[in-house]
Formats: sequence, C-alpha cells, structure tokens
Amino acid sequence: MSDRSGDQPRPARDPGLQPERTRLAWRRTTLASTVAAVLAVKATLHGGVSVSGIVACGLCCGLWLAFLLLAHHRIHALSASASPAALAPRHATAAVLCAVATAVCAAALVVG
Repeated sequence: MSDRSGDQPRPARDPGLQPERTRLAWRRTTLASTVAAVLAVKATLHGGVSVSGIVACGLCCGLWLAFLLLAHHRIHALSASASPAALAPRHATAAVLCAVATAVCAAALVVG
C-alpha cells in the first residue's frame, strides 16, 4: 500500500470531457425544470384559477428558481478550474429535492 501522507505529489488529473458532460447534464436538467415550471403556470391559468393552483404554481416556480441558482453555481464552479471541487452533499441534496418537488408540483397541477 502506498502512503498518501502529503509527501508525495498527487498525479495530474486528466478529466477529459467529464466536466463538459457534467455541465451539459446540469443544463439539461435546468431545461427540464424550466419546462415543468412553464407547464405549471399554463395548467394554473388554464380553466379556472383556484387558490390551491396558485399556491402550487408559486411553489413550483420558487423551486425552479432555487434549482436554477444551484445549477448556475455548479456550472460556474465546473467552468472555473480544470479540477473542480466535488459537489457538496448539501448542494446535491438540495438540487435533488428541488428537481423532485418541482416534478411533483407540476404533476399535481396537470392531474388536478
């Protein structure tokens, strides 16, 4: 076993196209979240406007904004250096929760 105590330099990382693929994945997910938010607004305005529809639409749009900020932060971090830091667990959790909650709100508006 080799000792990584800090005396030995780490080998240079060759990320290849991984950062670019990750940026594109964040952009695709942001686009899908945007579509869900737009459909939520459309579903709320179509037919009759109800208080529950407006609340769900507002929640969906708020979640979309939160995800957009998280995605922008991560895309910027990926572009800033050749060896970006790993995504913090709290940011990953927040991104997953925003994406899932946005999908649930949009589905509730479409079904309801």
